[in-house]
Amino acid sequence: MKAGVSTACLYPELLENALSQLAKTGIKNTEIFINTHSELQTEFTDLLKNILNNNNVSCSAVHPFTCPSEPMMFFSSYERRVDDIIDYYKYYFETMNKFGAKILVFHGNKRIHPAPEELYFERFGRLAMTAEEFGVIAAQENVERCQSNSLEFMKNMSLYLGKYANFVLDVKQAVRSHEDPFEIASQLGDKIVHVHMSDHNAERDCMLLSKGNFDIEGFLKILSKKGFDGSVILELYRQNFNDISQLYESYRYLCDIINNIEKEAG
Repeated sequence: MKAGVSTACLYPELLENALSQLAKTGIKNTEIFINTHSELQTEFTDLLKNILNNNNVSCSAVHPFTCPSEPMMFFSSYERRVDDIIDYYKYYFETMNKFGAKILVFHGNKRIHPAPEELYFERFGRLAMTAEEFGVIAAQENVERCQSNSLEFMKNMSLYLGKYANFVLDVKQAVRSHEDPFEIASQLGDKIVHVHMSDHNAERDCMLLSKGNFDIEGFLKILSKKGFDGSVILELYRQNFNDISQLYESYRYLCDIINNIEKEAG
């Protein structure tokens, strides 16, 4: 298990600046949120790779800027769009190979216009199999506004797709969906490959770690017992903190928890 911080925390700071700031603060693992097409071009990805290498920072995951278009491109009845968008996502997979990232974060369809589950799973499966050709994993995130917001949906997806069903568990999105992160971890633990971490309390659903009342250590212990060995990435919105030093404090807090769990496990 490895702690990290998403560049999305610093949005709308330019990506290269956000990555540099996290690296200079002392954060050693990150998720990179690509914000626009030009950030997938070779010259720019070379720049990001140099920042990672020069600061000894790893990249565990890539988050696509195209997630708002996924409902139209993956889940409409216009088949050609699916072929085109899967071809486009190869840009992400190539970028992930350059960074050493293993997880692509996928939002999927909005639940306001749900697709039949079998169609949804088949389309995602095509993306997951293409990702596999590049040696990476396409992972479905639980997102409150999307079809993936419920544990039931994710369980159905897992049954249908088998090894091609992998998940990003986002704690704040689970809270917003009135789903229990502990229950998701218990039932899907061996299928969870990446975590978006935040704290929360009765009044606020997204907070710096140790500022709410979520049992972070207990939650990660469940995942650890299920065999989870991926990255636990702090993902907050810009209004959830005042200074980048607070991100580093949450990162160190998370590192300490993970170290304690590993010591207890022997």
